[in-house]
Amino acid sequence: MKQTIILDMMAADKGAPELVEGVKLFLARNPGEYRLVAVGKQEELQGLKGIAEIIDARDVVPMEAGARDVLRMKESSMMKAIELYETLKADAMISCGGTGAYLSAATLKLKLIPGVERAALIVPMPNAIGKITNVLDIGASNENSAEHLVQFAEMGRLFNQAVYGNKVPRVYVMANGTEDKKGSPESKKALEMLKAMNFPGLQGNIEGRESLSGIADVIVTDGFTGNVYLKTTEGVFKIMSNEIKKIFKRNLFSMIGYLFAKKGVKLMQHRWDYRTTGGSMLLGLNGVIVKAHGSSDRVAFSYAMEVGKKLAEANIVDTMKKGFANATSATTSGSTPTSTT
Repeated sequence: MKQTIILDMMAADKGAPELVEGVKLFLARNPGEYRLVAVGKQEELQGLKGIAEIIDARDVVPMEAGARDVLRMKESSMMKAIELYETLKADAMISCGGTGAYLSAATLKLKLIPGVERAALIVPMPNAIGKITNVLDIGASNENSAEHLVQFAEMGRLFNQAVYGNKVPRVYVMANGTEDKKGSPESKKALEMLKAMNFPGLQGNIEGRESLSGIADVIVTDGFTGNVYLKTTEGVFKIMSNEIKKIFKRNLFSMIGYLFAKKGVKLMQHRWDYRTTGGSMLLGLNGVIVKAHGSSDRVAFSYAMEVGKKLAEANIVDTMKKGFANATSATTSGSTPTSTT
């Protein structure tokens, strides 16, 4: 079945022409039939003629825009893209726009899934055993309550089951120590609540240094901590990649050594390249809404499109709806609210 993907082509630091090349990369890796709708300044999107439908939009939502600001900008690429997503009943939408504006506009237009109190950004992080660790929230909100963290755990669990096939994902709470008494007041209370609920797959607290070891499938944290964590790890990945290049360029012998190690080095750099995670999904909304990095180049944007494609194929929104409907029913009946699968 042909997927319809809406693309907000504005607001990226590197400009629309770079994102155009990202669309082409996505299609090169994912042959098939897609209905692509690209929204932005039409003169900057000419490279997509014959590939995508082009919708002209002259305005860009500023990164610092709030909820009221973005709703007033009806001619902006972001608002036009969201409206098209709704009108066309599209399968996914991708934007590099500001997180706050994107979340506000998408939430007001598409609404939260019944039972969800607050949306969260969930990101796939590569880990040491070659699999994926999902971390949420990584920046949809700066402040979260313990109750929000409990819901994030449920959203992360359902997401990991649907997308990565783990029947009982191993769920941890991010803290500054593995002991139950470690962590922020909200994370400590959330851990207590999750234990009282006999939350499926709950393992306890996890420290940042073990977060990508492969022991965790899902890590729950508040949005402020999660955003700092995400950007720090991305920075470390980038530094390490550059350091490896410097080591092999040091002298003639190291360059010869690189010829023998080239394949393995390239594989490692690709696996730990944050651009290949593509982006994060605004989880908890009635739609597959993918937030790509504002600094996305063509590679990052192409993988953000892959995130949207994969999540649409996994029917992630229906999974969330069913999971929270079952949780609500279980709570009403007095049984364990997280007994859904």
